[in-house]
Amino acid sequence: MLSTGALRAHLLAARLAGPVATSREESLRSYRLFAAGDPRVLLGLDPERGWGEGDLLRLMADKCGVSADPSHVSGPDVIDPERTVAALEAFAGRLGEAARARSRVLFGTGHPHRLLGFYAGLAEAMSAAGCVVLTPAQGVSVDMTTRFGVRTHRIAYVRGVALVREPGVQAPGSATGAHSHSPLPVRVALGALAEAGGPLPDLVVGDHGWVCGAGQLGVEAIGLADTDDPALFVGEAEGRVSVAVPLDDAVRSDYYHPLARYVLGRASLTGRQEWP
Repeated sequence: MLSTGALRAHLLAARLAGPVATSREESLRSYRLFAAGDPRVLLGLDPERGWGEGDLLRLMADKCGVSADPSHVSGPDVIDPERTVAALEAFAGRLGEAARARSRVLFGTGHPHRLLGFYAGLAEAMSAAGCVVLTPAQGVSVDMTTRFGVRTHRIAYVRGVALVREPGVQAPGSATGAHSHSPLPVRVALGALAEAGGPLPDLVVGDHGWVCGAGQLGVEAIGLADTDDPALFVGEAEGRVSVAVPLDDAVRSDYYHPLARYVLGRASLTGRQEWP
């Protein structure tokens, strides 16, 4: 199993933590939009209290390690690797509990180009442990707002992980999909389960709207989030997201493999042996 020291070193070397590619300007803009109630950054969360920009900055400093100084307005943002390691420990702990209980788990990502492999490795290990990895609403259409207007997407599953695609853009077997912050796909997936009369997931694992959308509906959710995704950390602070792991969510996909190895090791699960 990857040691904690090796994980910390990898987080810094890959810029998953420490100074990250997400800029301070991007993060502060997201905090302003969240405080204004912009659905693009709420990710399906309906906050229980009013969160001003100052509140969000203090929360993100606590959860991620970004600077709490409001006069710091430019340059790369910073994630404390110790906070990332601690959150990955909690993430692994919850995954291990779900595996031991043979829970029903739904995986979904709005970052398929970067994070699909990370979640797929977890999904395969959970399935091998006897969990039911759910794939509801496969092929169902979802009309989602994008910067180009409303576009129809379809829910697809690759190696047990949900993502969305624009019809005709990728072949059905393709491992790629659209970058999405929308909570609509998880709402549709959970709705399909309810309509079929089956139980909802015991746990949703993912990012963006998959986590916040599930948590808002009362389904336990854990996931990864960057410094410009305050919704997951607000959800965690308000008790609707169980674990939010702070890290850069848009580095090279293979940089997440050691994180998956670490999580699976801490959760006492068997992972993909071909990972470096």
